[in-house]
Amino acid sequence: MMTEPDFMIGKVPIFGDLILAPMDGVTDQPFRALCRELGSAMSVTEFINALDVLTGHPRYHHRLAFKPYERPLSLQMLGDEAEQILAAAEQLVPQVQPDVIDINLGCQSKNVTSRGAGAALMLAPEKIADIFRTMTAHFNLPITGKIRLGWDDEHLNYLEVAQIIQDNGGAMVAVHGRTRKQAYRGKARWEPIREIKTALQIPVIANGDVRTKSDIVRIKQETGCDGVMIGQAAVGNPWIFSRMDRDEITIPTVEKVVFKHLDDTVRFYGERGVITFRKFLKAYLEPYHVPHEVLLPLLKIKDPEEISRTLKVLFNNLKNYPTSR
Repeated sequence: MMTEPDFMIGKVPIFGDLILAPMDGVTDQPFRALCRELGSAMSVTEFINALDVLTGHPRYHHRLAFKPYERPLSLQMLGDEAEQILAAAEQLVPQVQPDVIDINLGCQSKNVTSRGAGAALMLAPEKIADIFRTMTAHFNLPITGKIRLGWDDEHLNYLEVAQIIQDNGGAMVAVHGRTRKQAYRGKARWEPIREIKTALQIPVIANGDVRTKSDIVRIKQETGCDGVMIGQAAVGNPWIFSRMDRDEITIPTVEKVVFKHLDDTVRFYGERGVITFRKFLKAYLEPYHVPHEVLLPLLKIKDPEEISRTLKVLFNNLKNYPTSR
């Protein structure tokens, strides 16, 4: 018997209500694939800068890599003009064949917003309308948007922007419950996400301050959202997509995933993958209060074989360290 999808993005069925949020420099192919295996319902690429595509910059190609089982795959585009995003997407869509195209309206990074892209587009609703009108007219794919509540507390235009996305053919809105000015500071507000969900007919995905399985229950109850995006909390606890808190995960399970994640990262990037992996390793080990004199040298290792050997010793010794349980 076929399982009913939790919700639809246009004609794309989504089985599951938890999704790994796209994060620049974090949600690369190895990490996305791991989270997908553990229960994330779809994969969203790190943002692809339209200017990089149009100028032939080599840095974006790694961001396009994905495993077949990551589908449904959403290709996230970043740009500040409709024609620019369209031109880049016309190059990428035949190559990647994504299931969904997502427009980044939430990146708070200064080097992104200073050129009018990401969260800066929240200050230009007419541009957002143009982007969605243009993209939905050119592609027979669902076009979605990830937004914030606004630029700052004086510009809380989330309802207007969400309505514009829907009115111009958008198929889903994901909402981070913070303003651009907040970045990732302070508390995420969930009530505005409920307002958006009440106002729209298309699916609404809630994002912000979801760190535990009880947070998942709460944000769904408080917002009525169709699904939940989880970002930073998944770094160190990809098991959140299996609805498990980190203190439920045994040391052998952590060890197995750490080595798999490390191997996949080195396979993907080559030897420099060890450096890329450091941020994940630090997060995986955080609950164990590993002494600084042990942790710091570990995080400086660059050789894949050396870090594997050192990690094996560390995991054998972890039972001697207090956990945060």
